[in-house]
Amino acid sequence: MSTTVRATAAPQAGRLEPALLKLGIVLVLGAILAVLDSTVVNIGVDAIRSDFHSSLATVQWISVGYLLSFALVAPLSGYATDRFGARRTWMGSVACFVLASALCGLAWSAPSLIVFRVLQGLGGGLIQPIGQSVLAQTAGPKRIGRVMSLLIIPLTFAPALGPVIGGVLIGLLNWHWIFYINVPLGALTLIAAARVMPRDEPRGAGRLDVLSLLLICPGVAAVIYGFSESGDGHGFGDAVVYGPVVAGLVLLAGYVAHALRPGVTPVLDLRLLAGRAFRTSILSSFLLGAALFSSMFLLPLYYQQARAQDALHAGLLLIPQDLGIAVAMYFAGRLTARFGLRAVMTCGILLSMAGTLEFTQVGAAPSELLLTAALFVRGLGLGAAMNPMVTAVFQSVERHQMPQAAGINNVVNRVGGSLGTAAQVIVVQEALTRHGAASAFGTAFWWAFGISAVTLLPALALPGRPRD
Repeated sequence: MSTTVRATAAPQAGRLEPALLKLGIVLVLGAILAVLDSTVVNIGVDAIRSDFHSSLATVQWISVGYLLSFALVAPLSGYATDRFGARRTWMGSVACFVLASALCGLAWSAPSLIVFRVLQGLGGGLIQPIGQSVLAQTAGPKRIGRVMSLLIIPLTFAPALGPVIGGVLIGLLNWHWIFYINVPLGALTLIAAARVMPRDEPRGAGRLDVLSLLLICPGVAAVIYGFSESGDGHGFGDAVVYGPVVAGLVLLAGYVAHALRPGVTPVLDLRLLAGRAFRTSILSSFLLGAALFSSMFLLPLYYQQARAQDALHAGLLLIPQDLGIAVAMYFAGRLTARFGLRAVMTCGILLSMAGTLEFTQVGAAPSELLLTAALFVRGLGLGAAMNPMVTAVFQSVERHQMPQAAGINNVVNRVGGSLGTAAQVIVVQEALTRHGAASAFGTAFWWAFGISAVTLLPALALPGRPRD
């Protein structure tokens, strides 16, 4: 009898009921708004510059301001959830993003647009980490892998579709609509969230530790800004790169020292890193962020510079990788439950390395069909690796610690992505001085291959199956 009961209960424990699926869809819509906006706007920069008669140096702050404010608030997600409640904070963030989007569309000058973009980033930066923690808490450790697929699959397509959507809106209407489009979508998301998001009471985070705020938020923003400047033709030896990075690292070192003092309630609780499983998961997140975000930068640049494709076609050529990620993510939750976190993530990393290997040979001008197949295989690997990584982060902490875990994971993942992208920029720039474009990118892809190989080390230290 007891055997029959357990066999019946197991599928129920792993089943995703309609209420959970509806919640996941709503949280995904909010996250897509924030992520999609960053790439949609990039294709409209030239039209905005022309309309406002501004220099490129001024207009670039439309993107940089959003990036920095986005990074600035990410460390606050755990505190804000505890202090105000997840439902209230998430919906307030989406509302701030929607309002700022409308203001961006109404902007009358480049400086006003930059200010409104900063406000937009302040709202958008909290949407994804809070959404992740809500889903993780609602699903429970056993179903985290499957439910996280709801977030990661559409978020994978969002950056790739951004240039396509932006090009269509600007071609048919004008650049204002790349912001206006967020208003009806955001309003529908808020209406749906009011119906399906569970009501929760604030946990009582106490008074905000102002010193934590002054150390970690500008620290993270400075590091990410410094690394992003390497994409404008600067090397690590340029003050515009190492200055912000060093200043940011000093602030972050000060935060670590402050956060670990007895009696301090920091914005992000670094004591979670004392747990071996969480520490290993966060290291995996850092390295996977470096591998994923650097390739998101490297691949379209290769197609544009070495294969003479425009931005729109370069984005379309990356769709096979996104399809691979989507396919892998669809099955990754079930595979993780059956074979364990370590096995699935390790296989995913090996697949991504196999897909990257063909791009190390681009100097020999491989066929488009071969590269397309390699991108699909690489996507399969990335999708298979991302799911157990996110699952490991949340299953390594207690339920009430998940908002803090989400905040730490998002900060570390973005810093890893910024560092990986900056390293790849330097590699490409140095290689271009000695080789042609194709060979230079081949060298850079070898570095991407190496980053993925290093990611195997923490992956092999991950735990096995998710706990109940």
